[in-house]
Amino acid sequence: MTSELTKVELVPNLKLDRDGLKAYGYLLSKYGFNPTKPGPFTTIPKAPQSARLEITGLAGVKAGQRHQLGYKDRYGRIGKVPAKVIQNDLEWFCPVKIGTPAKTYDLIFDTGSADLWLWSTELPATVNTSGRHLYNPAKSRTFKRSANSTWRMAYNDQVSTASGTVGTDLVNLAGLKIKDQAIELANELSPSFQKIPGDGLLGLAFGFINHVSPLPVATPPENLAAQGNIPKDKQIFTAYLSSYRDAQDRDHKSFYTFGFIDKKALGGQEIHYAYVDNSQGLWQFQSSTASIGYRQVALFDNTAVADTGSSLALIADSICSVIYDAIPGARYEPLVQGYVFPTNTTLDQLPVVKFAVGDQEFAIQKEDLAYADAGGGFTYGGIQSRGDLSFDVLGDTFLKSVYSIFDQGNSRFGVVVRKDSTQLAAQIAPRSQGPIQADRYLVSRSSSD
Repeated sequence: MTSELTKVELVPNLKLDRDGLKAYGYLLSKYGFNPTKPGPFTTIPKAPQSARLEITGLAGVKAGQRHQLGYKDRYGRIGKVPAKVIQNDLEWFCPVKIGTPAKTYDLIFDTGSADLWLWSTELPATVNTSGRHLYNPAKSRTFKRSANSTWRMAYNDQVSTASGTVGTDLVNLAGLKIKDQAIELANELSPSFQKIPGDGLLGLAFGFINHVSPLPVATPPENLAAQGNIPKDKQIFTAYLSSYRDAQDRDHKSFYTFGFIDKKALGGQEIHYAYVDNSQGLWQFQSSTASIGYRQVALFDNTAVADTGSSLALIADSICSVIYDAIPGARYEPLVQGYVFPTNTTLDQLPVVKFAVGDQEFAIQKEDLAYADAGGGFTYGGIQSRGDLSFDVLGDTFLKSVYSIFDQGNSRFGVVVRKDSTQLAAQIAPRSQGPIQADRYLVSRSSSD
């Protein structure tokens, strides 16, 4: 069986347009936390709603909270969040074959969620589907409708919702065929969901947090194990995510594996594992220290989640302050609700930043401390505030520096350091030379639809 296992090679998001505030807004909505630093995103009391519309984060970790995300416009008025300020800036898609005959869909692989949902022909004609590969259940001989099941997501920003019908079909992950895999067909996508790139999303968290009702369904990795498609001692998947700025990674070298570990990616290193607490459905582990340069900071009882569906790393405010205090000219900028530093900062001016996986620390590649142009000669940092969230989110800013092993069979998360001999300057091409522009983000409520 092992000889049949192959990599899922990732394809680049050619429409990638990084935007720090929008990426931060997406994570505020996804995890449903309250910001603790000033900026356009704020919290407002949650309006009464039916149980059907109960707001949850994508990961389901904030259900029942009393506040929801709001947005401050250019006049200081607080209202609903405009769809245009929520954006998931992910670099890569994973091609997945679904149906009989098989059709390929470019999906986001997300270890921070557990739904497999697709753009579908059930969406209304008013939704712009140009450039999308739509799943058509009528065109697949192996599709079966799950008549009593539906799915619905509602983010914590009041306006981001998605819902639809449920069925099962044949899913092919790099030659591994999963029979009767539950898939969620979108028949309603709010404007902010329509901005998510690709043809849908494949969640790789634990299935009990997905949004199918009346009962949650198993994820593709869970079904791979249940159907015996991978060895019992290899109930794993791995992620090797490259930086778009890395000179060695411009030839589509990012990949996932299912059922085996790529020995070349290990580089002869021993894997360091941390026990996973999946009680919240996430890949969550102890992360009790961080280091900035030569200074190590103890983080009592701190945990982190590994999330391939998040562009940024989110950490406690106190650690954010230490990191950016170590970068000349860095500051917190309320207009973009994030830390920024001068775009002409050189690698030797950046500190070595490490976060612990279990009891061992791993450094972020310096080039990935820069995320996006913020205007005015400043760059939006790849590490930002987690607000009142009770755990860190180690997204792609961190995961690009390691080869990650998600071991479902043994409830553990493993990493090794990526061996990259070339580092580019942590610089982002500026969109403009003018000052950081409030009008770029602070739209009026009349233009928020």
